[in-house]
Amino acid sequence: MLADRPTDAPLTGYRSSSPMRLAILTSHPIQYYAPWFRHLAIRFDLEVLYAHRQDPAGQAAAGFGVAFDWDVPLLDGYRYRWLKNVSRRPGLQRFGGCDTPELFDLIRPKNYDALLVLGWNRKSFVQGIRAAWRHKVPVLMRGDSQLGTARSRIKRALKYLPYRWFLPRIDAHLYVGKRNRDYLRHYGVREEQLFFSPHFVDNDFFAARSQEARDSGRAAAIRENFNIPPDGFVALFVGKFLQKKRVDDFIAASLSAADKRTNFHAVLIGDGLMRARLEELARAHPRIHFAGFRNQSELPDFYAAADVLVLPSDAEETWGLVVNEAMACGVPAIVSDAVGCTPDLIESELTGVIYSFGDIEALSDQLAGFRDSDTESLRRKSVEYSISKATEGLELAITALLGQRAI
Repeated sequence: MLADRPTDAPLTGYRSSSPMRLAILTSHPIQYYAPWFRHLAIRFDLEVLYAHRQDPAGQAAAGFGVAFDWDVPLLDGYRYRWLKNVSRRPGLQRFGGCDTPELFDLIRPKNYDALLVLGWNRKSFVQGIRAAWRHKVPVLMRGDSQLGTARSRIKRALKYLPYRWFLPRIDAHLYVGKRNRDYLRHYGVREEQLFFSPHFVDNDFFAARSQEARDSGRAAAIRENFNIPPDGFVALFVGKFLQKKRVDDFIAASLSAADKRTNFHAVLIGDGLMRARLEELARAHPRIHFAGFRNQSELPDFYAAADVLVLPSDAEETWGLVVNEAMACGVPAIVSDAVGCTPDLIESELTGVIYSFGDIEALSDQLAGFRDSDTESLRRKSVEYSISKATEGLELAITALLGQRAI
């Protein structure tokens, strides 16, 4: 049984007592996944397979609005391999932008005991799954799709039968939250195939850096830079300036909240195609501040300077990891009910509040009347949605598969 195994012991393969040989197939290095890969490298014989080399220009094209490299290590502490992307138009914006046929030779029992695929919305992912099926390597999948995502009735009908055929044939699914689980069940995934592996951020990093920002005065300096008094109430938005994020809803609600709450300030972190329009919407009010794009290591300082995070996105926001970041920093969140994480992370009056998507008046009322949430509840949520919990779900899934295939 998994519970009988020491928590610091590596998971072993079903052919020997050596550490389980796990391959993880993903699109490109992502700041949220790198800490998990370092954690997993201690517990598995791990190799991460990258389908695409994202450059600074690619980051801008992906919606960030500026060209940059992440300022935290993405490739340290674990073994990885760059796959050869043969796509004629390589990139992350198209299904065919990641095309790596070498997976058919690579994903074999002689190389790996199991394959974890982080999604299935790119050609490389389907290639990896087909290769694993062909060579009888167990396949696990982890994604965050939800049923609320806007789709036409025709598109939903066209998807239903292919998805009902495809998704149940994955050996195990790591679902990240309640809406993702509902999605998988809708498409016929059986209960015994489901294992909870929650969405997370590096909670230790955000908690430590935000506390340091408070203690050192960096958080106070941010407020001073925007002429926000110590007793000012700060609502924070963090994200790309894209339509699905509904940043204009946040600005409209902030303009109204500023009339109701004299110490109200809004701070927006991000950039993107909508920036000029958003700045024009906010131009008339001196208490709405644009901080521009901020890299990963800067974010905890801004969370520490805020009283609440606001995420007004539509259902294209299949989770909303900024809410995890805020909670790790001890900051509650006001989140639209369309955002994927709301059933999991938001407990009313404890970790934040939920409002009806698109209801600007309701969001304004919440901003005007928001009071502190419960610090212990925020801490508990961060524990529940953490690297260790995500790893626990992965290990339970692999243990179940090993039991089925033991020889």
